[in-house]
Amino acid sequence: MNRLHVRLPLLAFLDPASVTAFYVINDGVMGGVSSSRVGYTDGSLVFEGQLSLEHNGGFASFRGPVTVPGEAIALIVRLRGDGKRYKLTLKPEDSNATWQYQSPFQSTGGWQTLRFEPGNFAARFRGRPVAAPPLDFGRMGALGVLISDRQAGPFRLEIRDVHAE
Repeated sequence: MNRLHVRLPLLAFLDPASVTAFYVINDGVMGGVSSSRVGYTDGSLVFEGQLSLEHNGGFASFRGPVTVPGEAIALIVRLRGDGKRYKLTLKPEDSNATWQYQSPFQSTGGWQTLRFEPGNFAARFRGRPVAAPPLDFGRMGALGVLISDRQAGPFRLEIRDVHAE
């Protein structure tokens, strides 16, 4: 029997106000000097900046609120990157005190539609693996993107929209 997959819009960046709830968290919290910003252009959230390895740095990220239905089986993200590796992140709540689930992806430089299932994510706390309950989309309260892995230099990622399937 074929299962009908319905896509429910979670995030769409239709105007500049649609990105105001998203904010950056860079390695400056640990002494690094990477910089980034979240902005808006042409119907997309734009995450861009400069990743620096100085002062033991090397990460930049952003996140903001999201509500995912508990019955969701995947997240569908439409994005355009710069050919670098990123991680989609989900957190049970929008707080630095809890672990996050991360799923790596490779951007191609063109528009991509990527599908993220619960099994694609691994729990991490401050970059280290941790024991955590299996990912339950319905318990997530924040979504973001992280760039790290010693990829020094400029970066730019655009996200058009996020859907639940």
